[in-house]
Amino acid sequence: MKRVVWLRVYLFMATVVLYAATTVAQSPVGLERLRMQIEKAVAPARGDVGVAIRHLETGQEVLYRADEMYPMASTVKLPILIELHAQAKAGKVKFDERHELTPSDQHVGSGDISVIYDPPGVAMDLRNLANLMMMVSDNSATDIILSRVGGPQPVAARMRQLGLNNIRVERTIQELVLDFGEHDTARLKNLLLPEIRAQMKPGPTDEAGRLARHDRNAKDLRDQATPRDMNSLLEMLWRGKVVDAEASKAIIDLMKRCRTGAARIKAMLPQGTVFAHKTGSLGGTVDDTGILFLPYDAGHVAITVLSKRTLADSSDVEKVLAEIGRYAYDYFTFNAPATTAR
Repeated sequence: MKRVVWLRVYLFMATVVLYAATTVAQSPVGLERLRMQIEKAVAPARGDVGVAIRHLETGQEVLYRADEMYPMASTVKLPILIELHAQAKAGKVKFDERHELTPSDQHVGSGDISVIYDPPGVAMDLRNLANLMMMVSDNSATDIILSRVGGPQPVAARMRQLGLNNIRVERTIQELVLDFGEHDTARLKNLLLPEIRAQMKPGPTDEAGRLARHDRNAKDLRDQATPRDMNSLLEMLWRGKVVDAEASKAIIDLMKRCRTGAARIKAMLPQGTVFAHKTGSLGGTVDDTGILFLPYDAGHVAITVLSKRTLADSSDVEKVLAEIGRYAYDYFTFNAPATTAR
């Protein structure tokens, strides 16, 4: 009788172990825990945050509000750079062709051209303009490149060609910034920078006014993207499928040199961690998108965090991005199988 009882106990325990093993295989508990960490981390932003994280070697993925549209702000400069490479590959433009800066090239917003240089008298080739566009997020350089490739339409068409219908590019950076500030964009966009600055209105300082502006910006679906599609673009780059392998590598190498966003995704990563990325900021939007290079042959992680309507101080929103980046780094560093480093 005792043998029968013990046999039944053994069979029951074996069934439990087998069921548990099957359940773990079917439901990645670690990934769900990572998603819960992300969901908790976004609250201090006091707004809407979308996240897409994908381990590129294994395809393991965590998505949080990743199919909603968010303003790209300056992350739109990555699709613009891709179109520049595509046209260079087709022989339509050359990276060494030079552009003589004129006063009309100086545009509102971030960057060095409108601050440091006194045109005319300065000429830059497209390669250095692209460097400024990506490394210091220069708006003037971006609009020069955008004009050279034929405007926003070819960039948008390139994204559709890649199957990324939720990456929309429809305005110059000058127009985007003026629209956000609720200025008379049609009248101001072609004026010289000093004339534009003299006519720009200050933005609201009270919370209700800021929220109204951020809400209007969030509802304007021009120049917006989903975290899922931005991450898909990163994966295509990593696989060498954007233009060609050489162009994809050149784009990633330039993203590694990005100087903006030190307080965002890369802020809490161990010193020396490589993160090839592009940031974007506009009012209640604080964005970062890039490829994280993990240590110990643990592979690569595409990570995109986009936001809108955030009311927290930008430094607090940046900390949200930093925490998400560290959660992704820790999880995949210690849970991804060893891979062949690229």
